[in-house]
Amino acid sequence: MRTNRYLNKSLYIGLMSGTSLDAIDVALCRFTEEDTSIIEFQALPLPEQIRREISTFSHSMNIDIELLAALDIKLGRLFSEAALGILKSTSYDRGDIAAIGSHGQTIRHKPKSAETAFPFSLQIGDPNTIAETTGITTIADFRRRDIAAGGEGAPLVPAFHQAVFSSEKLRRVIVNIGGFANVTLLDGNRLAGGFDTGPGNSLLDSWIMQHLAQPFDSNGDWAGGGKVNEDLLGSLLSEEYFLKKEPKSTGKELFNMEWLNTKLQKLGKDIPKQDVQSTLSELTAKSICMAISDFNAHEVYICGGGAHNTDLFDRIRKTLATTKVESIEKLGFEADHIEAAAFAWLSYRTLHGLTCNSPISTGASGDRILGAIFQA
Repeated sequence: MRTNRYLNKSLYIGLMSGTSLDAIDVALCRFTEEDTSIIEFQALPLPEQIRREISTFSHSMNIDIELLAALDIKLGRLFSEAALGILKSTSYDRGDIAAIGSHGQTIRHKPKSAETAFPFSLQIGDPNTIAETTGITTIADFRRRDIAAGGEGAPLVPAFHQAVFSSEKLRRVIVNIGGFANVTLLDGNRLAGGFDTGPGNSLLDSWIMQHLAQPFDSNGDWAGGGKVNEDLLGSLLSEEYFLKKEPKSTGKELFNMEWLNTKLQKLGKDIPKQDVQSTLSELTAKSICMAISDFNAHEVYICGGGAHNTDLFDRIRKTLATTKVESIEKLGFEADHIEAAAFAWLSYRTLHGLTCNSPISTGASGDRILGAIFQA
């Protein structure tokens, strides 16, 4: 229910925990008719035990409901801690905040494009706990209304990208590289499309953790020192998902270590571990570039954790040799801040009774107001 106590406030908090499982991203944002700005950003690292529990549930087909419910509450408390933590570092208090927009932590994503009879997307991080603990109205469960309307439920950030990064006379692509990569196609001020392209950092992170016990490939140095195995790359790119027309979305349900190991076993070759890492970096770069090749963009801007991967960035630049490729920082926003800010913006839209699902991206049957409101 909308009341003046919300509409008179311009500050929102966005919470995002992605497939990389490294941290809860928190953005304190201001939204007015004249201004979209990120006032403060923090990343609250996820405890190792919580990361293990999330990973177990994300991959297991045999889920203990009581353990999942407990993890839902644990994450709700951590999200609350993250939201209150960002307020402590500023001059604002909970009474200044209109709402919290929480994406939650995805446990399973099986959209329509996965050809399942009952499409769904499950995120946990109890919003009741967040609203009760913080004393701030919380908006969550953004994906399922879009799925109910026949959409993929993802990606949801293209509408935010359109609102903030479109330019009247330019065709721009915004590339978000998190655990998975998605693109937003902006033809002037018009949103021309948005979809997941495939793996981002997820396989790179998993492979280097397995073989070097490192959580990620810093700057892409390990991948950059290897050689692309063309046979493996061809096998990876032959996956049907890359050939599907959008709208489409994906996740660890398809692109995971089991998928990679199956591809390696079928090749029957002993490929050096570093060369596999190099090939995975090329897979991310190539799948992104293939996905946007027909759009003829003037400019490509990269955000998300992948923007810090020098090797990956260079591969994209090399493939898109005639196109300007830059970090989103050239447009005045930090690369790591965008997704959390997007969910703050989505909560702003929901609280004001405005649609925000961009059917051209998700395939939904029409515009929808997303999310459920949990009153403080």
